[in-house]
Amino acid sequence: MDMFFNDEMYVLGRPTEPYRSKGSSSSDDDVNENCQITIDNSVNILKTLRNLWQDQNMCDIYLKVGNREFGAHRLILCASSDVFQAMLRNSAWSEWTESHIELQELPICESVFYTFLEYFYTGKIHITHTNVMPILALADKYLVKSLSRICIHYMCRHVPHAASHNQLSSWLQYSSICDHTLIFETCHNYLKWNFEAVANTSDFTNIDCDTFVKVLQQSDVVVHNEIMLYNCVVRWLDLQKNKMHLNRTFTQESFKRLVEKVMVYIRFPMMTPRELADLLMSPLIKQNKEFFVDRMAIGMKYHSGYVKQLESYFVSEPNIFAARLYTSDSCSTSLNIENFWGLQSYHIITFLFSSHLSAAEHESHEISQWEVGLYPKGVHFKKCYLILSQGTLEVPEEILRTVRLSLTCRDSPTPNMRVKVSVLIYGIHGGVEHVMEVREKIHHFTSQDKRLNIDDLIPFGALNTPASMQMAHETPYLIGPDRDQLKLNIVIAPIK
Repeated sequence: MDMFFNDEMYVLGRPTEPYRSKGSSSSDDDVNENCQITIDNSVNILKTLRNLWQDQNMCDIYLKVGNREFGAHRLILCASSDVFQAMLRNSAWSEWTESHIELQELPICESVFYTFLEYFYTGKIHITHTNVMPILALADKYLVKSLSRICIHYMCRHVPHAASHNQLSSWLQYSSICDHTLIFETCHNYLKWNFEAVANTSDFTNIDCDTFVKVLQQSDVVVHNEIMLYNCVVRWLDLQKNKMHLNRTFTQESFKRLVEKVMVYIRFPMMTPRELADLLMSPLIKQNKEFFVDRMAIGMKYHSGYVKQLESYFVSEPNIFAARLYTSDSCSTSLNIENFWGLQSYHIITFLFSSHLSAAEHESHEISQWEVGLYPKGVHFKKCYLILSQGTLEVPEEILRTVRLSLTCRDSPTPNMRVKVSVLIYGIHGGVEHVMEVREKIHHFTSQDKRLNIDDLIPFGALNTPASMQMAHETPYLIGPDRDQLKLNIVIAPIK
């Protein structure tokens, strides 16, 4: 049966060729011969779902959380959460036939439960450094994998901001308990590389003992020197002592065990003899004299060159003789390049500095001179000619798109001159300047090999954008009020 609609004839649901006058063209580009179109009505579908949530229409299940009750839809809950799917469709769960369910949540999670459910209907969520952890806790509990990924990505990018707002300890504890390795490692690295900044926050007291000890065991802790680290540890111990008193758990014996547990990782050989002598007047050391005198004696013997008396410690505790990433002038130098966007292509920054090749007092005369070359805008080798006995060899021009740091030993290296070269790369996020990355390389300098090149120090594209995009391009590697300063620290640590 033929059907007429809008002056066009349809046969079995397909339009026939429309009538054309004799003068009309037989080729019409507007006609789709396959009669197929794609409709994207996703915006209206999402709007419908959002209205269902906002107007609480056709709810078939009610979730009580704390003192509030939320109307919802089984279909939406099951489609969004693996746990709700099991709870509401599996007869093994007592809730599967219930229309009213009471959920037990922590108070911090109760406050964001509305936001959590709203995400099921809208696919949108507002995340801040204060609500991201309870939202992640709910996403983990109810297996909302897409939301978990969003929260993990947010937390890994916003650790500096969270730390400045006293959230670091809670992020560390939650990520450790729930095995969020990426979050934990990002927070742990921030704590190691910005230890003094964290020690000056009120959140420092909340760093748990196991995490604190794990940091003290590491050699890539960034501090001015070991005595500064010691003072930070003393402050942490004082804060723990206050908490013990408040909780009525303080005893002299328990606090003594805590002192020994953390102070055993302080590297007294890395302090100067003068610093060791000054520590003898410290109240903490006077109260724990037996423990500290033995530890400090290791440092004094190290500075005096009594190597044979320390052989057992070289085997059992080799780390206490290894330098950390000290930013003091005797171990490092800083580089701050201003007006970075004004640098020409293949620009080279060069400077000299010196460092001690040993922390021991009896070897304090061992100092090495270094020449640093930084190529932040790429490396350009011009065409040149080599004159050889066989003739002249042309070496073509070469351009390397890399951020290179070149370190040259200007002295005659000793045969056993092995050093760890660390580059601290500063960045800014959320208005917080911090050590963002650390690049480390161990190198054995010899008279034949006096130069170390570290390529791809920073991603080339992050520092080198077209001129037209530079004002709009914000890279985390540039700091300062105008985001146009590149800041680095180069640390030289001898390896004995």
